[in-house]
Amino acid sequence: MTVAFGLVYVIWGSTYLGISYAVRTMPPLLMAGARFSLAGLILYLTSRARGAPRPTAAQWRNGAIVGTLLLLGGNGLVTWAEQRVPSGLTALLVATSSLWMVLLAWAAGGRAPTRRAWAGIACGLAGVALLVGPGATGGARVDQPGAAAILLSALTWAIGTVIARRVDLPASTLLATGVQMLTGGTTLLLAGLAFGEGHRFVLAQVSRESAIAFAYLLFVGSLVGYSAYTYLVAHTTPARLGTYSYVNPVVAVLLGWAIAGEAIGARTVLAMAVIVLAVMILSLRARPVAD
Repeated sequence: MTVAFGLVYVIWGSTYLGISYAVRTMPPLLMAGARFSLAGLILYLTSRARGAPRPTAAQWRNGAIVGTLLLLGGNGLVTWAEQRVPSGLTALLVATSSLWMVLLAWAAGGRAPTRRAWAGIACGLAGVALLVGPGATGGARVDQPGAAAILLSALTWAIGTVIARRVDLPASTLLATGVQMLTGGTTLLLAGLAFGEGHRFVLAQVSRESAIAFAYLLFVGSLVGYSAYTYLVAHTTPARLGTYSYVNPVVAVLLGWAIAGEAIGARTVLAMAVIVLAVMILSLRARPVAD
């Protein structure tokens, strides 16, 4: 389990930078759809070849619901937004999924958030305000539609994670992941075509950097990172699982600065500290409720 946590911490922190390079010359939804559909097909065929039983109709339906929420709603919105928002700031906004986790647990019949939990939520919202307000990135305003899409993605990701813990999915982690990726990837492809991305995609115009980023996202981000996350959803508590939310942004911000030259101003550092603090508070307080 320690290895799975390490993979989710590091690999997912790096995928934000990978997405930012991939969408430079590839349409976001079709890129994400191809990434997850291919990865899902590989995982599905591999798990079936190893003897995993064929998913039932109910498991396909549940996998489609979870896959659509996590991949179309969660990853798809993030991928689209990274055309407009730097990768490090994207990761910081995605960390607000932990705020939604607490509220969703309450809505699902859990205990009401404590005053300390409410303080964590308020702290997280303050960090978001620092990021999306005027002057957040060197005097420029963070793109508002992009920021809104990322915040919505955090909500859909949290909903998908909560549902995944409650519905019947294949017992095999590889098979469950494959089903979610196949169905979620298909919805991404359909969404991309519906929004006209097929007319804008020209294979010859895909840059070398975007192609390398796509391969990294496919083989490392999807096959390794997402599989590790699916394993942790089924084998650890939401409190421990939520810890990735305050490691990924730090990794993403540092990689964006070191490799892509993304600016890290004093305001970004302060916002990162505030959001990370909020997620830590919420993770610590979530354990008694979630367990």
